[in-house]
Amino acid sequence: MPHSILWSVILAFHIISIMFWVGGTAYAAIIMRQSLSLLDPTQRNSVQLQSLGRFFRILMHVIPTALITGWLMILHEGGFAQAPWTTNLMQLLGIVMAVLYVRVLTGPFQKARRALRPQPALFDSIRNQTLVIMALGLIAILAASLGHPFL
Repeated sequence: MPHSILWSVILAFHIISIMFWVGGTAYAAIIMRQSLSLLDPTQRNSVQLQSLGRFFRILMHVIPTALITGWLMILHEGGFAQAPWTTNLMQLLGIVMAVLYVRVLTGPFQKARRALRPQPALFDSIRNQTLVIMALGLIAILAASLGHPFL
């Protein structure tokens, strides 16, 4: 594989990972909640747990892919010492988002999975933390745009 094609593929994996991560959180936090309000509480809990469980399992692969491809591109462009502030901001936000994901997964989501009748407060906590992850992702996308201005 030629050198430029390899890095194009790595960039594509990075962008696709970010698309799933930030787009999925937007869907989970905004769209899914509105749709679930049409169901009775028992069905709502079941659908939320199943949907979030599938989404979080996907994120277990997406998050490491996003972080690793990002770091590979930094190394390709001269290393961490040469990275511009926008790249460092993206790194920081990505790590914070990953930590928040682990916090949601091991905290309120785990409690909701283990509860016989999960309380709405658990799902509200998941949603609020997911909204924070989404906002940080949008800021990271803005940082990426600032780091590569049009000529």
